[in-house]
Amino acid sequence: MAEKRDYYDILGVSKDASDAEVKSAYRKLAKTHHPDLNPEDKKAEAKFKEASEAYEVLSDSTKRAQYDRFGHAANQQGFGGQQGGFGGQGGFGGFEDIFESFFGGGGGFGGTSSRRRNSPQQGANLRYDIRITFEQAAFGLKRDISINRTENCDHCSGTGAKDGKEVETCPECKGAGQVNVVQQTLLGRVQTTRPCTRCHGKGKIIKVRCGFCGGTGKQQKSRTISINIPAGIATGQQIPLRGEGEAGINGGPSGDLFIRVNVSKHKFFQREGYDLHLEVPITLSQATLGVSLEVPLLKGKAKYTVPEGTQSGAILRLRSKGITHLNSTRTGDLYIHIVVEVPKKLSKKQKELLEEFEKLSGDKQYREVGKYKNIIK
Repeated sequence: MAEKRDYYDILGVSKDASDAEVKSAYRKLAKTHHPDLNPEDKKAEAKFKEASEAYEVLSDSTKRAQYDRFGHAANQQGFGGQQGGFGGQGGFGGFEDIFESFFGGGGGFGGTSSRRRNSPQQGANLRYDIRITFEQAAFGLKRDISINRTENCDHCSGTGAKDGKEVETCPECKGAGQVNVVQQTLLGRVQTTRPCTRCHGKGKIIKVRCGFCGGTGKQQKSRTISINIPAGIATGQQIPLRGEGEAGINGGPSGDLFIRVNVSKHKFFQREGYDLHLEVPITLSQATLGVSLEVPLLKGKAKYTVPEGTQSGAILRLRSKGITHLNSTRTGDLYIHIVVEVPKKLSKKQKELLEEFEKLSGDKQYREVGKYKNIIK
């Protein structure tokens, strides 16, 4: 028979380790090697049993003191100790049973909330995606939408019982929706709380089910809801409608409905925050001599004079011609980006005139070109 390993070495702690350190070390090993997480893995099962045996001794101050003095002999039959394996019972319970002794709660790894399952709970939230035009986002609009959602049954008022009256308190849990369960663990007898299996955690039993909802207390309905989309809204922003989501549970409030907005692109305008950007192409002559333009706006037009000598890439600003700020009276600006378009095909006469113009202009007419006259020939 192989010699038994030192309990401290098994858990990976020093002999002066605190109770908390011993517990933490065992918990890590138990999570890693528990048979429920390693089915049909004999090595993991053996390591789990070994760690459980070590923890059973080192977590008990009396057994630990005896082990520190006499070693493994302290836990043999007739020595004042009892070789018992996990929990002193020669076996091990389910994965959930072990961790309930560490974390409390009932029925989940790492513990679960002790909140009563039959307590009122808010219904689920819903999301509705809506697409609107660029102009609608800028100025706002009202629109009716149709949604499908779960509501309380009209015939039983959400109780699930016929006429809303055929309901009695669960005799098993006395209406609590949960029962106390005593389990044997390595730490001894541990009491945990779990949902009542008779009423499935509801605390009540339906004697005669509602014929319209089948006892669920819920029904699917299509509803038309009017929504106000404010001016200035942008893609990705959401409008919350409180209480327009799924019906609550056990008399809890309804969830919320979130309207997520998607804005279509505009043919000419680009949006940046609450400012608008617009590219305006002009001819070479217009850029040189200046020109009066009618600039398109989201509503109507605005006159603007491009001064003579305007360069391609120049940005002109029209104040307060952009997007209205969300829930505000402030308005962004419109930025006009000038693009000078150069003709591609010229007649012989046009070329002659441009060549003559170039001779008459000289370097003084071109500030930027003059910087490169020794480079570009």
